[in-house]
Amino acid sequence: MRKFASYACGLMACSALTTPAFAQDTAPEAAPRNDDSVIIVTATRRAQDVQDIPLAVTAISPQQLETQRVVNIQQISALAPSFTASQAQLASGSVVLRVRGIGTTSNNIGFESAVGIFIDGAYASRPGVALSEFVDVERVEVLRGPQGTLFGRNTSAGALNITNVRPDVTGFGGFVNAEYGNFNERSLQGAINVPVVKDTLAVRLTGAWRQRDGFLDVVDRTGRKIGETNNADQWLVRGQIGWDTESGIRGRIIADYSRSKSSCCGAIELYQSPLVTAGLYQAVGLGANGGNGQPFTATGNRDQGGFERAMDNRVVSANRLPAADIDNYGVTGELEFPVSDNANLIFIGSWRKYKAFEAYDSDFTAADLFNVNRIALDLETWTAELRLQGETLGGKLNYMVGGFYSNEQIDQSIDFALGTEYDLNVGALLAGGTSGASLNPLSPLFFGPRPLERLTGIAPSTVNNTNRFQQDATSYAIFTHNTLELTDGLELTVGARYSWEDKSGGFTQTAVNNRLCPAVLSRVGALGALAPTFVTLGCFGFTAPVNLPQATNPAFPLNILLPRTFQSNFKDEELIYTGKLAYEFSPGVNAYASFTHGYKAGGLNLDTTAANGGADPRFLSEEVDSFEIGIKAQTANRALTVNVAAFYEDFSNFQVLEFTGTAFQTFNVPKARTKGVEIESLIRPATGLTFNLAATILEARYPNDCAGNLASVTVVSLCGNELTNAPQVVALAGVNWDRPISDTVEFFVAGQVRLESDQRTSTQAIVPPTVPAGASQAQIQAAAAAAPLIVADIQDGKAFVNLRAGLRFMDGKYALEGWVNNLTDEVVRGVTFNTTLRGSGFANSRSAFTLPPRQYGVTLRAKF
Repeated sequence: MRKFASYACGLMACSALTTPAFAQDTAPEAAPRNDDSVIIVTATRRAQDVQDIPLAVTAISPQQLETQRVVNIQQISALAPSFTASQAQLASGSVVLRVRGIGTTSNNIGFESAVGIFIDGAYASRPGVALSEFVDVERVEVLRGPQGTLFGRNTSAGALNITNVRPDVTGFGGFVNAEYGNFNERSLQGAINVPVVKDTLAVRLTGAWRQRDGFLDVVDRTGRKIGETNNADQWLVRGQIGWDTESGIRGRIIADYSRSKSSCCGAIELYQSPLVTAGLYQAVGLGANGGNGQPFTATGNRDQGGFERAMDNRVVSANRLPAADIDNYGVTGELEFPVSDNANLIFIGSWRKYKAFEAYDSDFTAADLFNVNRIALDLETWTAELRLQGETLGGKLNYMVGGFYSNEQIDQSIDFALGTEYDLNVGALLAGGTSGASLNPLSPLFFGPRPLERLTGIAPSTVNNTNRFQQDATSYAIFTHNTLELTDGLELTVGARYSWEDKSGGFTQTAVNNRLCPAVLSRVGALGALAPTFVTLGCFGFTAPVNLPQATNPAFPLNILLPRTFQSNFKDEELIYTGKLAYEFSPGVNAYASFTHGYKAGGLNLDTTAANGGADPRFLSEEVDSFEIGIKAQTANRALTVNVAAFYEDFSNFQVLEFTGTAFQTFNVPKARTKGVEIESLIRPATGLTFNLAATILEARYPNDCAGNLASVTVVSLCGNELTNAPQVVALAGVNWDRPISDTVEFFVAGQVRLESDQRTSTQAIVPPTVPAGASQAQIQAAAAAAPLIVADIQDGKAFVNLRAGLRFMDGKYALEGWVNNLTDEVVRGVTFNTTLRGSGFANSRSAFTLPPRQYGVTLRAKF
């Protein structure tokens, strides 16, 4: 049959190209090896010519990872135009992956990623679990669009399928890489493969170590350097036992352990609150810059140029260095068992433990306001997937049926504490009049610069507590994916999955030292118009005692500010399904059309403020209807490949997490949409010379009616705006040239440019307006339309240039390479947010986390 006659065919690629990959495989471990111009992918679990399959996948080879110096999952964006990644304040829990503009903010451990990660077939339940070093990787596949009928876990935006090199039972071999770069970066990578029983059993050991100084200096309030952040200090070891018997039984057992002790991450203030420029911080004794030692050069408006000027010195402020200590280890097992000549039974099971300790200055200034003294996360995951797949009807029907189970246990404790200058900061906040531009006549400055202590006799610096979040999440699913050849050249694919989700968890407070909040509440009646502000700051949500008697005030429902413990359950089930038609017009031209209904489970908001005022801590499941058409064309000699896909994805109950400056808000937006065109091409005009051109043209936004019938100020303020970190245009242009110098020496040079258009870098598009309680949706919409835009949240378009050149010796056995990433040293923010406790509304300071600057170095490689 035409399809399975091409069992050994894969994705056309070269060391500088990323193209759509469309391939199937009887099992991940069954993919045959091929020549250097072909990558075997397993995106749809069956071997098939990539140009025939109705699925958009970007496949990345080890050569591509080396050329673009991709050392972790965040950097995959250098090779996949529809993929982006960002990271905020945590080394473990704030990585956000996006495909086609869709992702899920991950600061809340209760959220699952919209982009699933599968490592050697096993599902990684959070992006942080997959942040270890990329080493000895066989391929990376970026699946675009909702998934669920092929992989063990369903996702709403896409998936990363990462496959490490498996043990080779045929021969001894290995490699060693050594690297040195700026910021004193040093790394070693290596692997050794040893056959234990020739052609039957082999062992493979892999290791990596990397250290790098931080690229941001951290200064205190005087401007004195106290250290560096955004550094790297990590290592990994992975061991595998693999077997391949004459009976057809194949498999491997993988055990890995990684450790990271990085300092992540620093934030740069890009817009000063008017409270600072009006001199209110200075008035309370915190200095002209509000206790912030970071040199601030931005103009008063919220422009991107101000951020670039503030970034010139790459300096951030804090009263302590962020710290992280992460242990990540687990075991994965794969087993393939032939049940007939045309069918195989495949099992993939995994167990993983992820333990993280982190601490940081949560207000991201040199003033001592609010600190996260400890985040202790213990995450344990079990997964099991069993599937039967093969072919029948004379090869016309390729089928797969399977089942999936996962159990995830979350236990997270966080120690919060107010700082020694918290009360001075409260004085500045309460002193502000209109946008902080003048002194408020009711200002507690009349009572002195420490209003809370003067009001209650209790110093806020004595306040600390420990909040604990736990969750037990179980998922079950049965799924099937089948392709039937209707006539020669015409294929129908149908797939379905039924998923059951069951989560239980809650929030408790295991320790508390806070006499301040009850004292403030006891004086509510005498505070008058200042009562809401005093309660908000005196009973700061993260540090307040839980379950206090609800305080009320005629002018303000104070009880909504007070945290409540909760224990809740979330259950849901959903049918996921897909249908595709593919037609081969000629041996080199194929087209397809598909529809997929996708789903990502909802869950519990594992945050201190989730149940305030009796709120339901649950959030709804996210659903998507995705339409896609595509055409793939390739010349007979593979000199030219052009693939085009157009898509439209309609999301309902889109999951959003937003930081307001005092709390994390979790909510569902009833409507979100993304649509666009993806173009990827390969041109090989001569031996050794390859050009790649790719682009994603995207419109990802909340429609004007995104709130539906929901009268929510936060949701309505998003309607009509673009989604976060979703540039309208991303383009890649690259070249790779290999030229022999002699019989044993080869010169190579590779370069690539990634261009990104303007993009929003925060969830918040405008400052949410103040509206009266009980306002209608029309009133809320009118207020939102009149609210001010946050201009500085727009990151200007940028071009990122990566170059690599070097020499290879003895058919690539040895290599010496020089490289540079971000050649032009572009200054780029990844995430913009309201600086904690530094203003409110339009008067809130804004800060941003930055992407890496220019990096360069040399690499030595040896193979044996």
